Amino acid sequence: MVTRIKRWVETDTGHRVPNHKSKCRHFHGHRYRWEAVIEGDVVTKKGVSEEGMLMDFSDISRILNSEIHDVVDHSFLVYEGDKNAIKALEIMGEEHRTVILPFIPTAENLAKWAFEIVNKHINSSYDNKLKLVSFNVRETPKSWATWDINHYS
Repeated sequence: MVTRIKRWVETDTGHRVPNHKSKCRHFHGHRYRWEAVIEGDVVTKKGVSEEGMLMDFSDISRILNSEIHDVVDHSFLVYEGDKNAIKALEIMGEEHRTVILPFIPTAENLAKWAFEIVNKHINSSYDNKLKLVSFNVRETPKSWATWDINHYS
């Protein structure tokens, strides 16, 4: 029987979608939720810390914090081809937290990006078939994007 768990972190992060037909082309920010969905078998090895778990939630939090939160929280995400935004952000100086990405920072693209980053860190010492199966990015309470393993190659 396969079990599935979820863990998330939230960030306050700015971005813009430079070619958007409406207001998203302007600089703005969101309270993003970055959610990892992990699947596998429950650890059955007796006496280990993870007995009865898929993966310790604190280990997932550590990964999400170091790989996502600490990179994008209170940062501005900008597409490398958005030269006007990059020029404007350079005025803020080197202390401004700007993350330049090789893609337009839509929720869909960010979900794929986060999946690829976090996936490298999901592993187990207990042969319990642990895998990251999807990654959700909530941009607003009504707007989510998901990247799942069926699309990962």
